[in-house]
Amino acid sequence: MNLNQIKLGSQGLTIPNIGLGCMGMTGFEDAHMYGEADEKEAIATIHRSLELGGNFLDTADLYGPFKNEQLIAKAMGNSRDQYIIATKFGWEIDDHDQVTWAINGTKDYVKKAVERSLKNLKTDYIDLYYMHRLDKNTPVEETVGAMSDLVKEGKVRYIGLSEVSSETVRKAHTIHPLTAVQSEYSLFERTAEQKGVLATLKELGIGFVAYSPLGRGFLSGQIRSINDLPENDFRRAIPRFQEAYFNKNIELVKAIESMAAEKSVTSSQLALAWIISKGIVPIPGTKRRKYVEQNIDATKIHLQEADLLKLESIVPLGTDTGAPYDEFSMGLLD
Repeated sequence: MNLNQIKLGSQGLTIPNIGLGCMGMTGFEDAHMYGEADEKEAIATIHRSLELGGNFLDTADLYGPFKNEQLIAKAMGNSRDQYIIATKFGWEIDDHDQVTWAINGTKDYVKKAVERSLKNLKTDYIDLYYMHRLDKNTPVEETVGAMSDLVKEGKVRYIGLSEVSSETVRKAHTIHPLTAVQSEYSLFERTAEQKGVLATLKELGIGFVAYSPLGRGFLSGQIRSINDLPENDFRRAIPRFQEAYFNKNIELVKAIESMAAEKSVTSSQLALAWIISKGIVPIPGTKRRKYVEQNIDATKIHLQEADLLKLESIVPLGTDTGAPYDEFSMGLLD
C-alpha cells in the first residue's frame, strides 16, 4: 500500500499523511504507558507500518527516558534511510538519566540533548527535531538559534516546536523557519484551533502534527469504565478520565461510534479521517500490528462536507471534555 505523501510545512519535508506515535512502545521508568510494553511486538509494529508505507515515526528522549529512541534504533537496524524520524528534547534529563521535571531550552542543553538522541537512535541525523515544551525561562530565540545551528551542522534536517502559542511560533519562525508544530488535537481536544494557532501556521506555511488524535484512547471506544485502565496508567490522573467528565464523554463516543457503524468503519478510523481531511497529520500511538493496520486504513476514508459537519455537531468546537493533563503539566503549556 502506498500512503498519500504530503508536504509538511513549506521547508521541503515530505511525509505520509499519517505517522506512528511510538511513546507507548516502552515504559516510563517503572511504569507502563497505555498498558504493558512488549518489545518484540513493538518492533514488529514498526516493521508492519513500514510495509504499509508508514515510515514517519515520532519519539522523544523523555520516553523511557531514552528507551524509546533505543527501541527505534533496534527496529531500524541497517534501514535508517527508509524512515523519517521525529524526536523531541526539552524535558531536562540529568547525567544520571533522571528526569528533573524542569524544561531546559538553553543553548548548551540543546547541544547536549541532540548528541544523546543521535547516539540512542544510532544515526548521524534527525529528520525533524522538536522542542517538547517551551522553556519559559529562556528566550525562544535562544533555543531556536541553537536548533538552527544543528541544521547548519547537518545533525538535524528540519525543526519544530510542540504545544506553543501563536506568539511563540511567530518569534521562533523569524530565527529559523519552522517545519511543524505538534500539539494534542482530536475531536476531544481542539485548543490549537480555538486559540488561533492553526490559522497562524497556515499563514506562515508551517505544518501541524496532531498527537493523541484518539483522545488518549477514549475515541477508540474500548474504554467504557475507569476500571478499564490499568492501576498505574497515567491517564487516571487526567481530568478527562475522571468522574466529573467520564460519563459525558462516553455519550459523545457512543454518538461517534453510531456514525462510524453507518460507514462500516471503527470510531478510531472515523476520528483519524476527520483530522486527515483537514490537512493535519495525525500520529496515533500504538504498539500492536493490528491497530497500525486499522489506523493506516483510515487514510482510505473519504469524508464529505456533510460528514464533517455531522461529526462536529456531535462534539462542537469549545466542548469541555476535561483538561488533557493534570494541573502541573497544564502549567507547562504555552
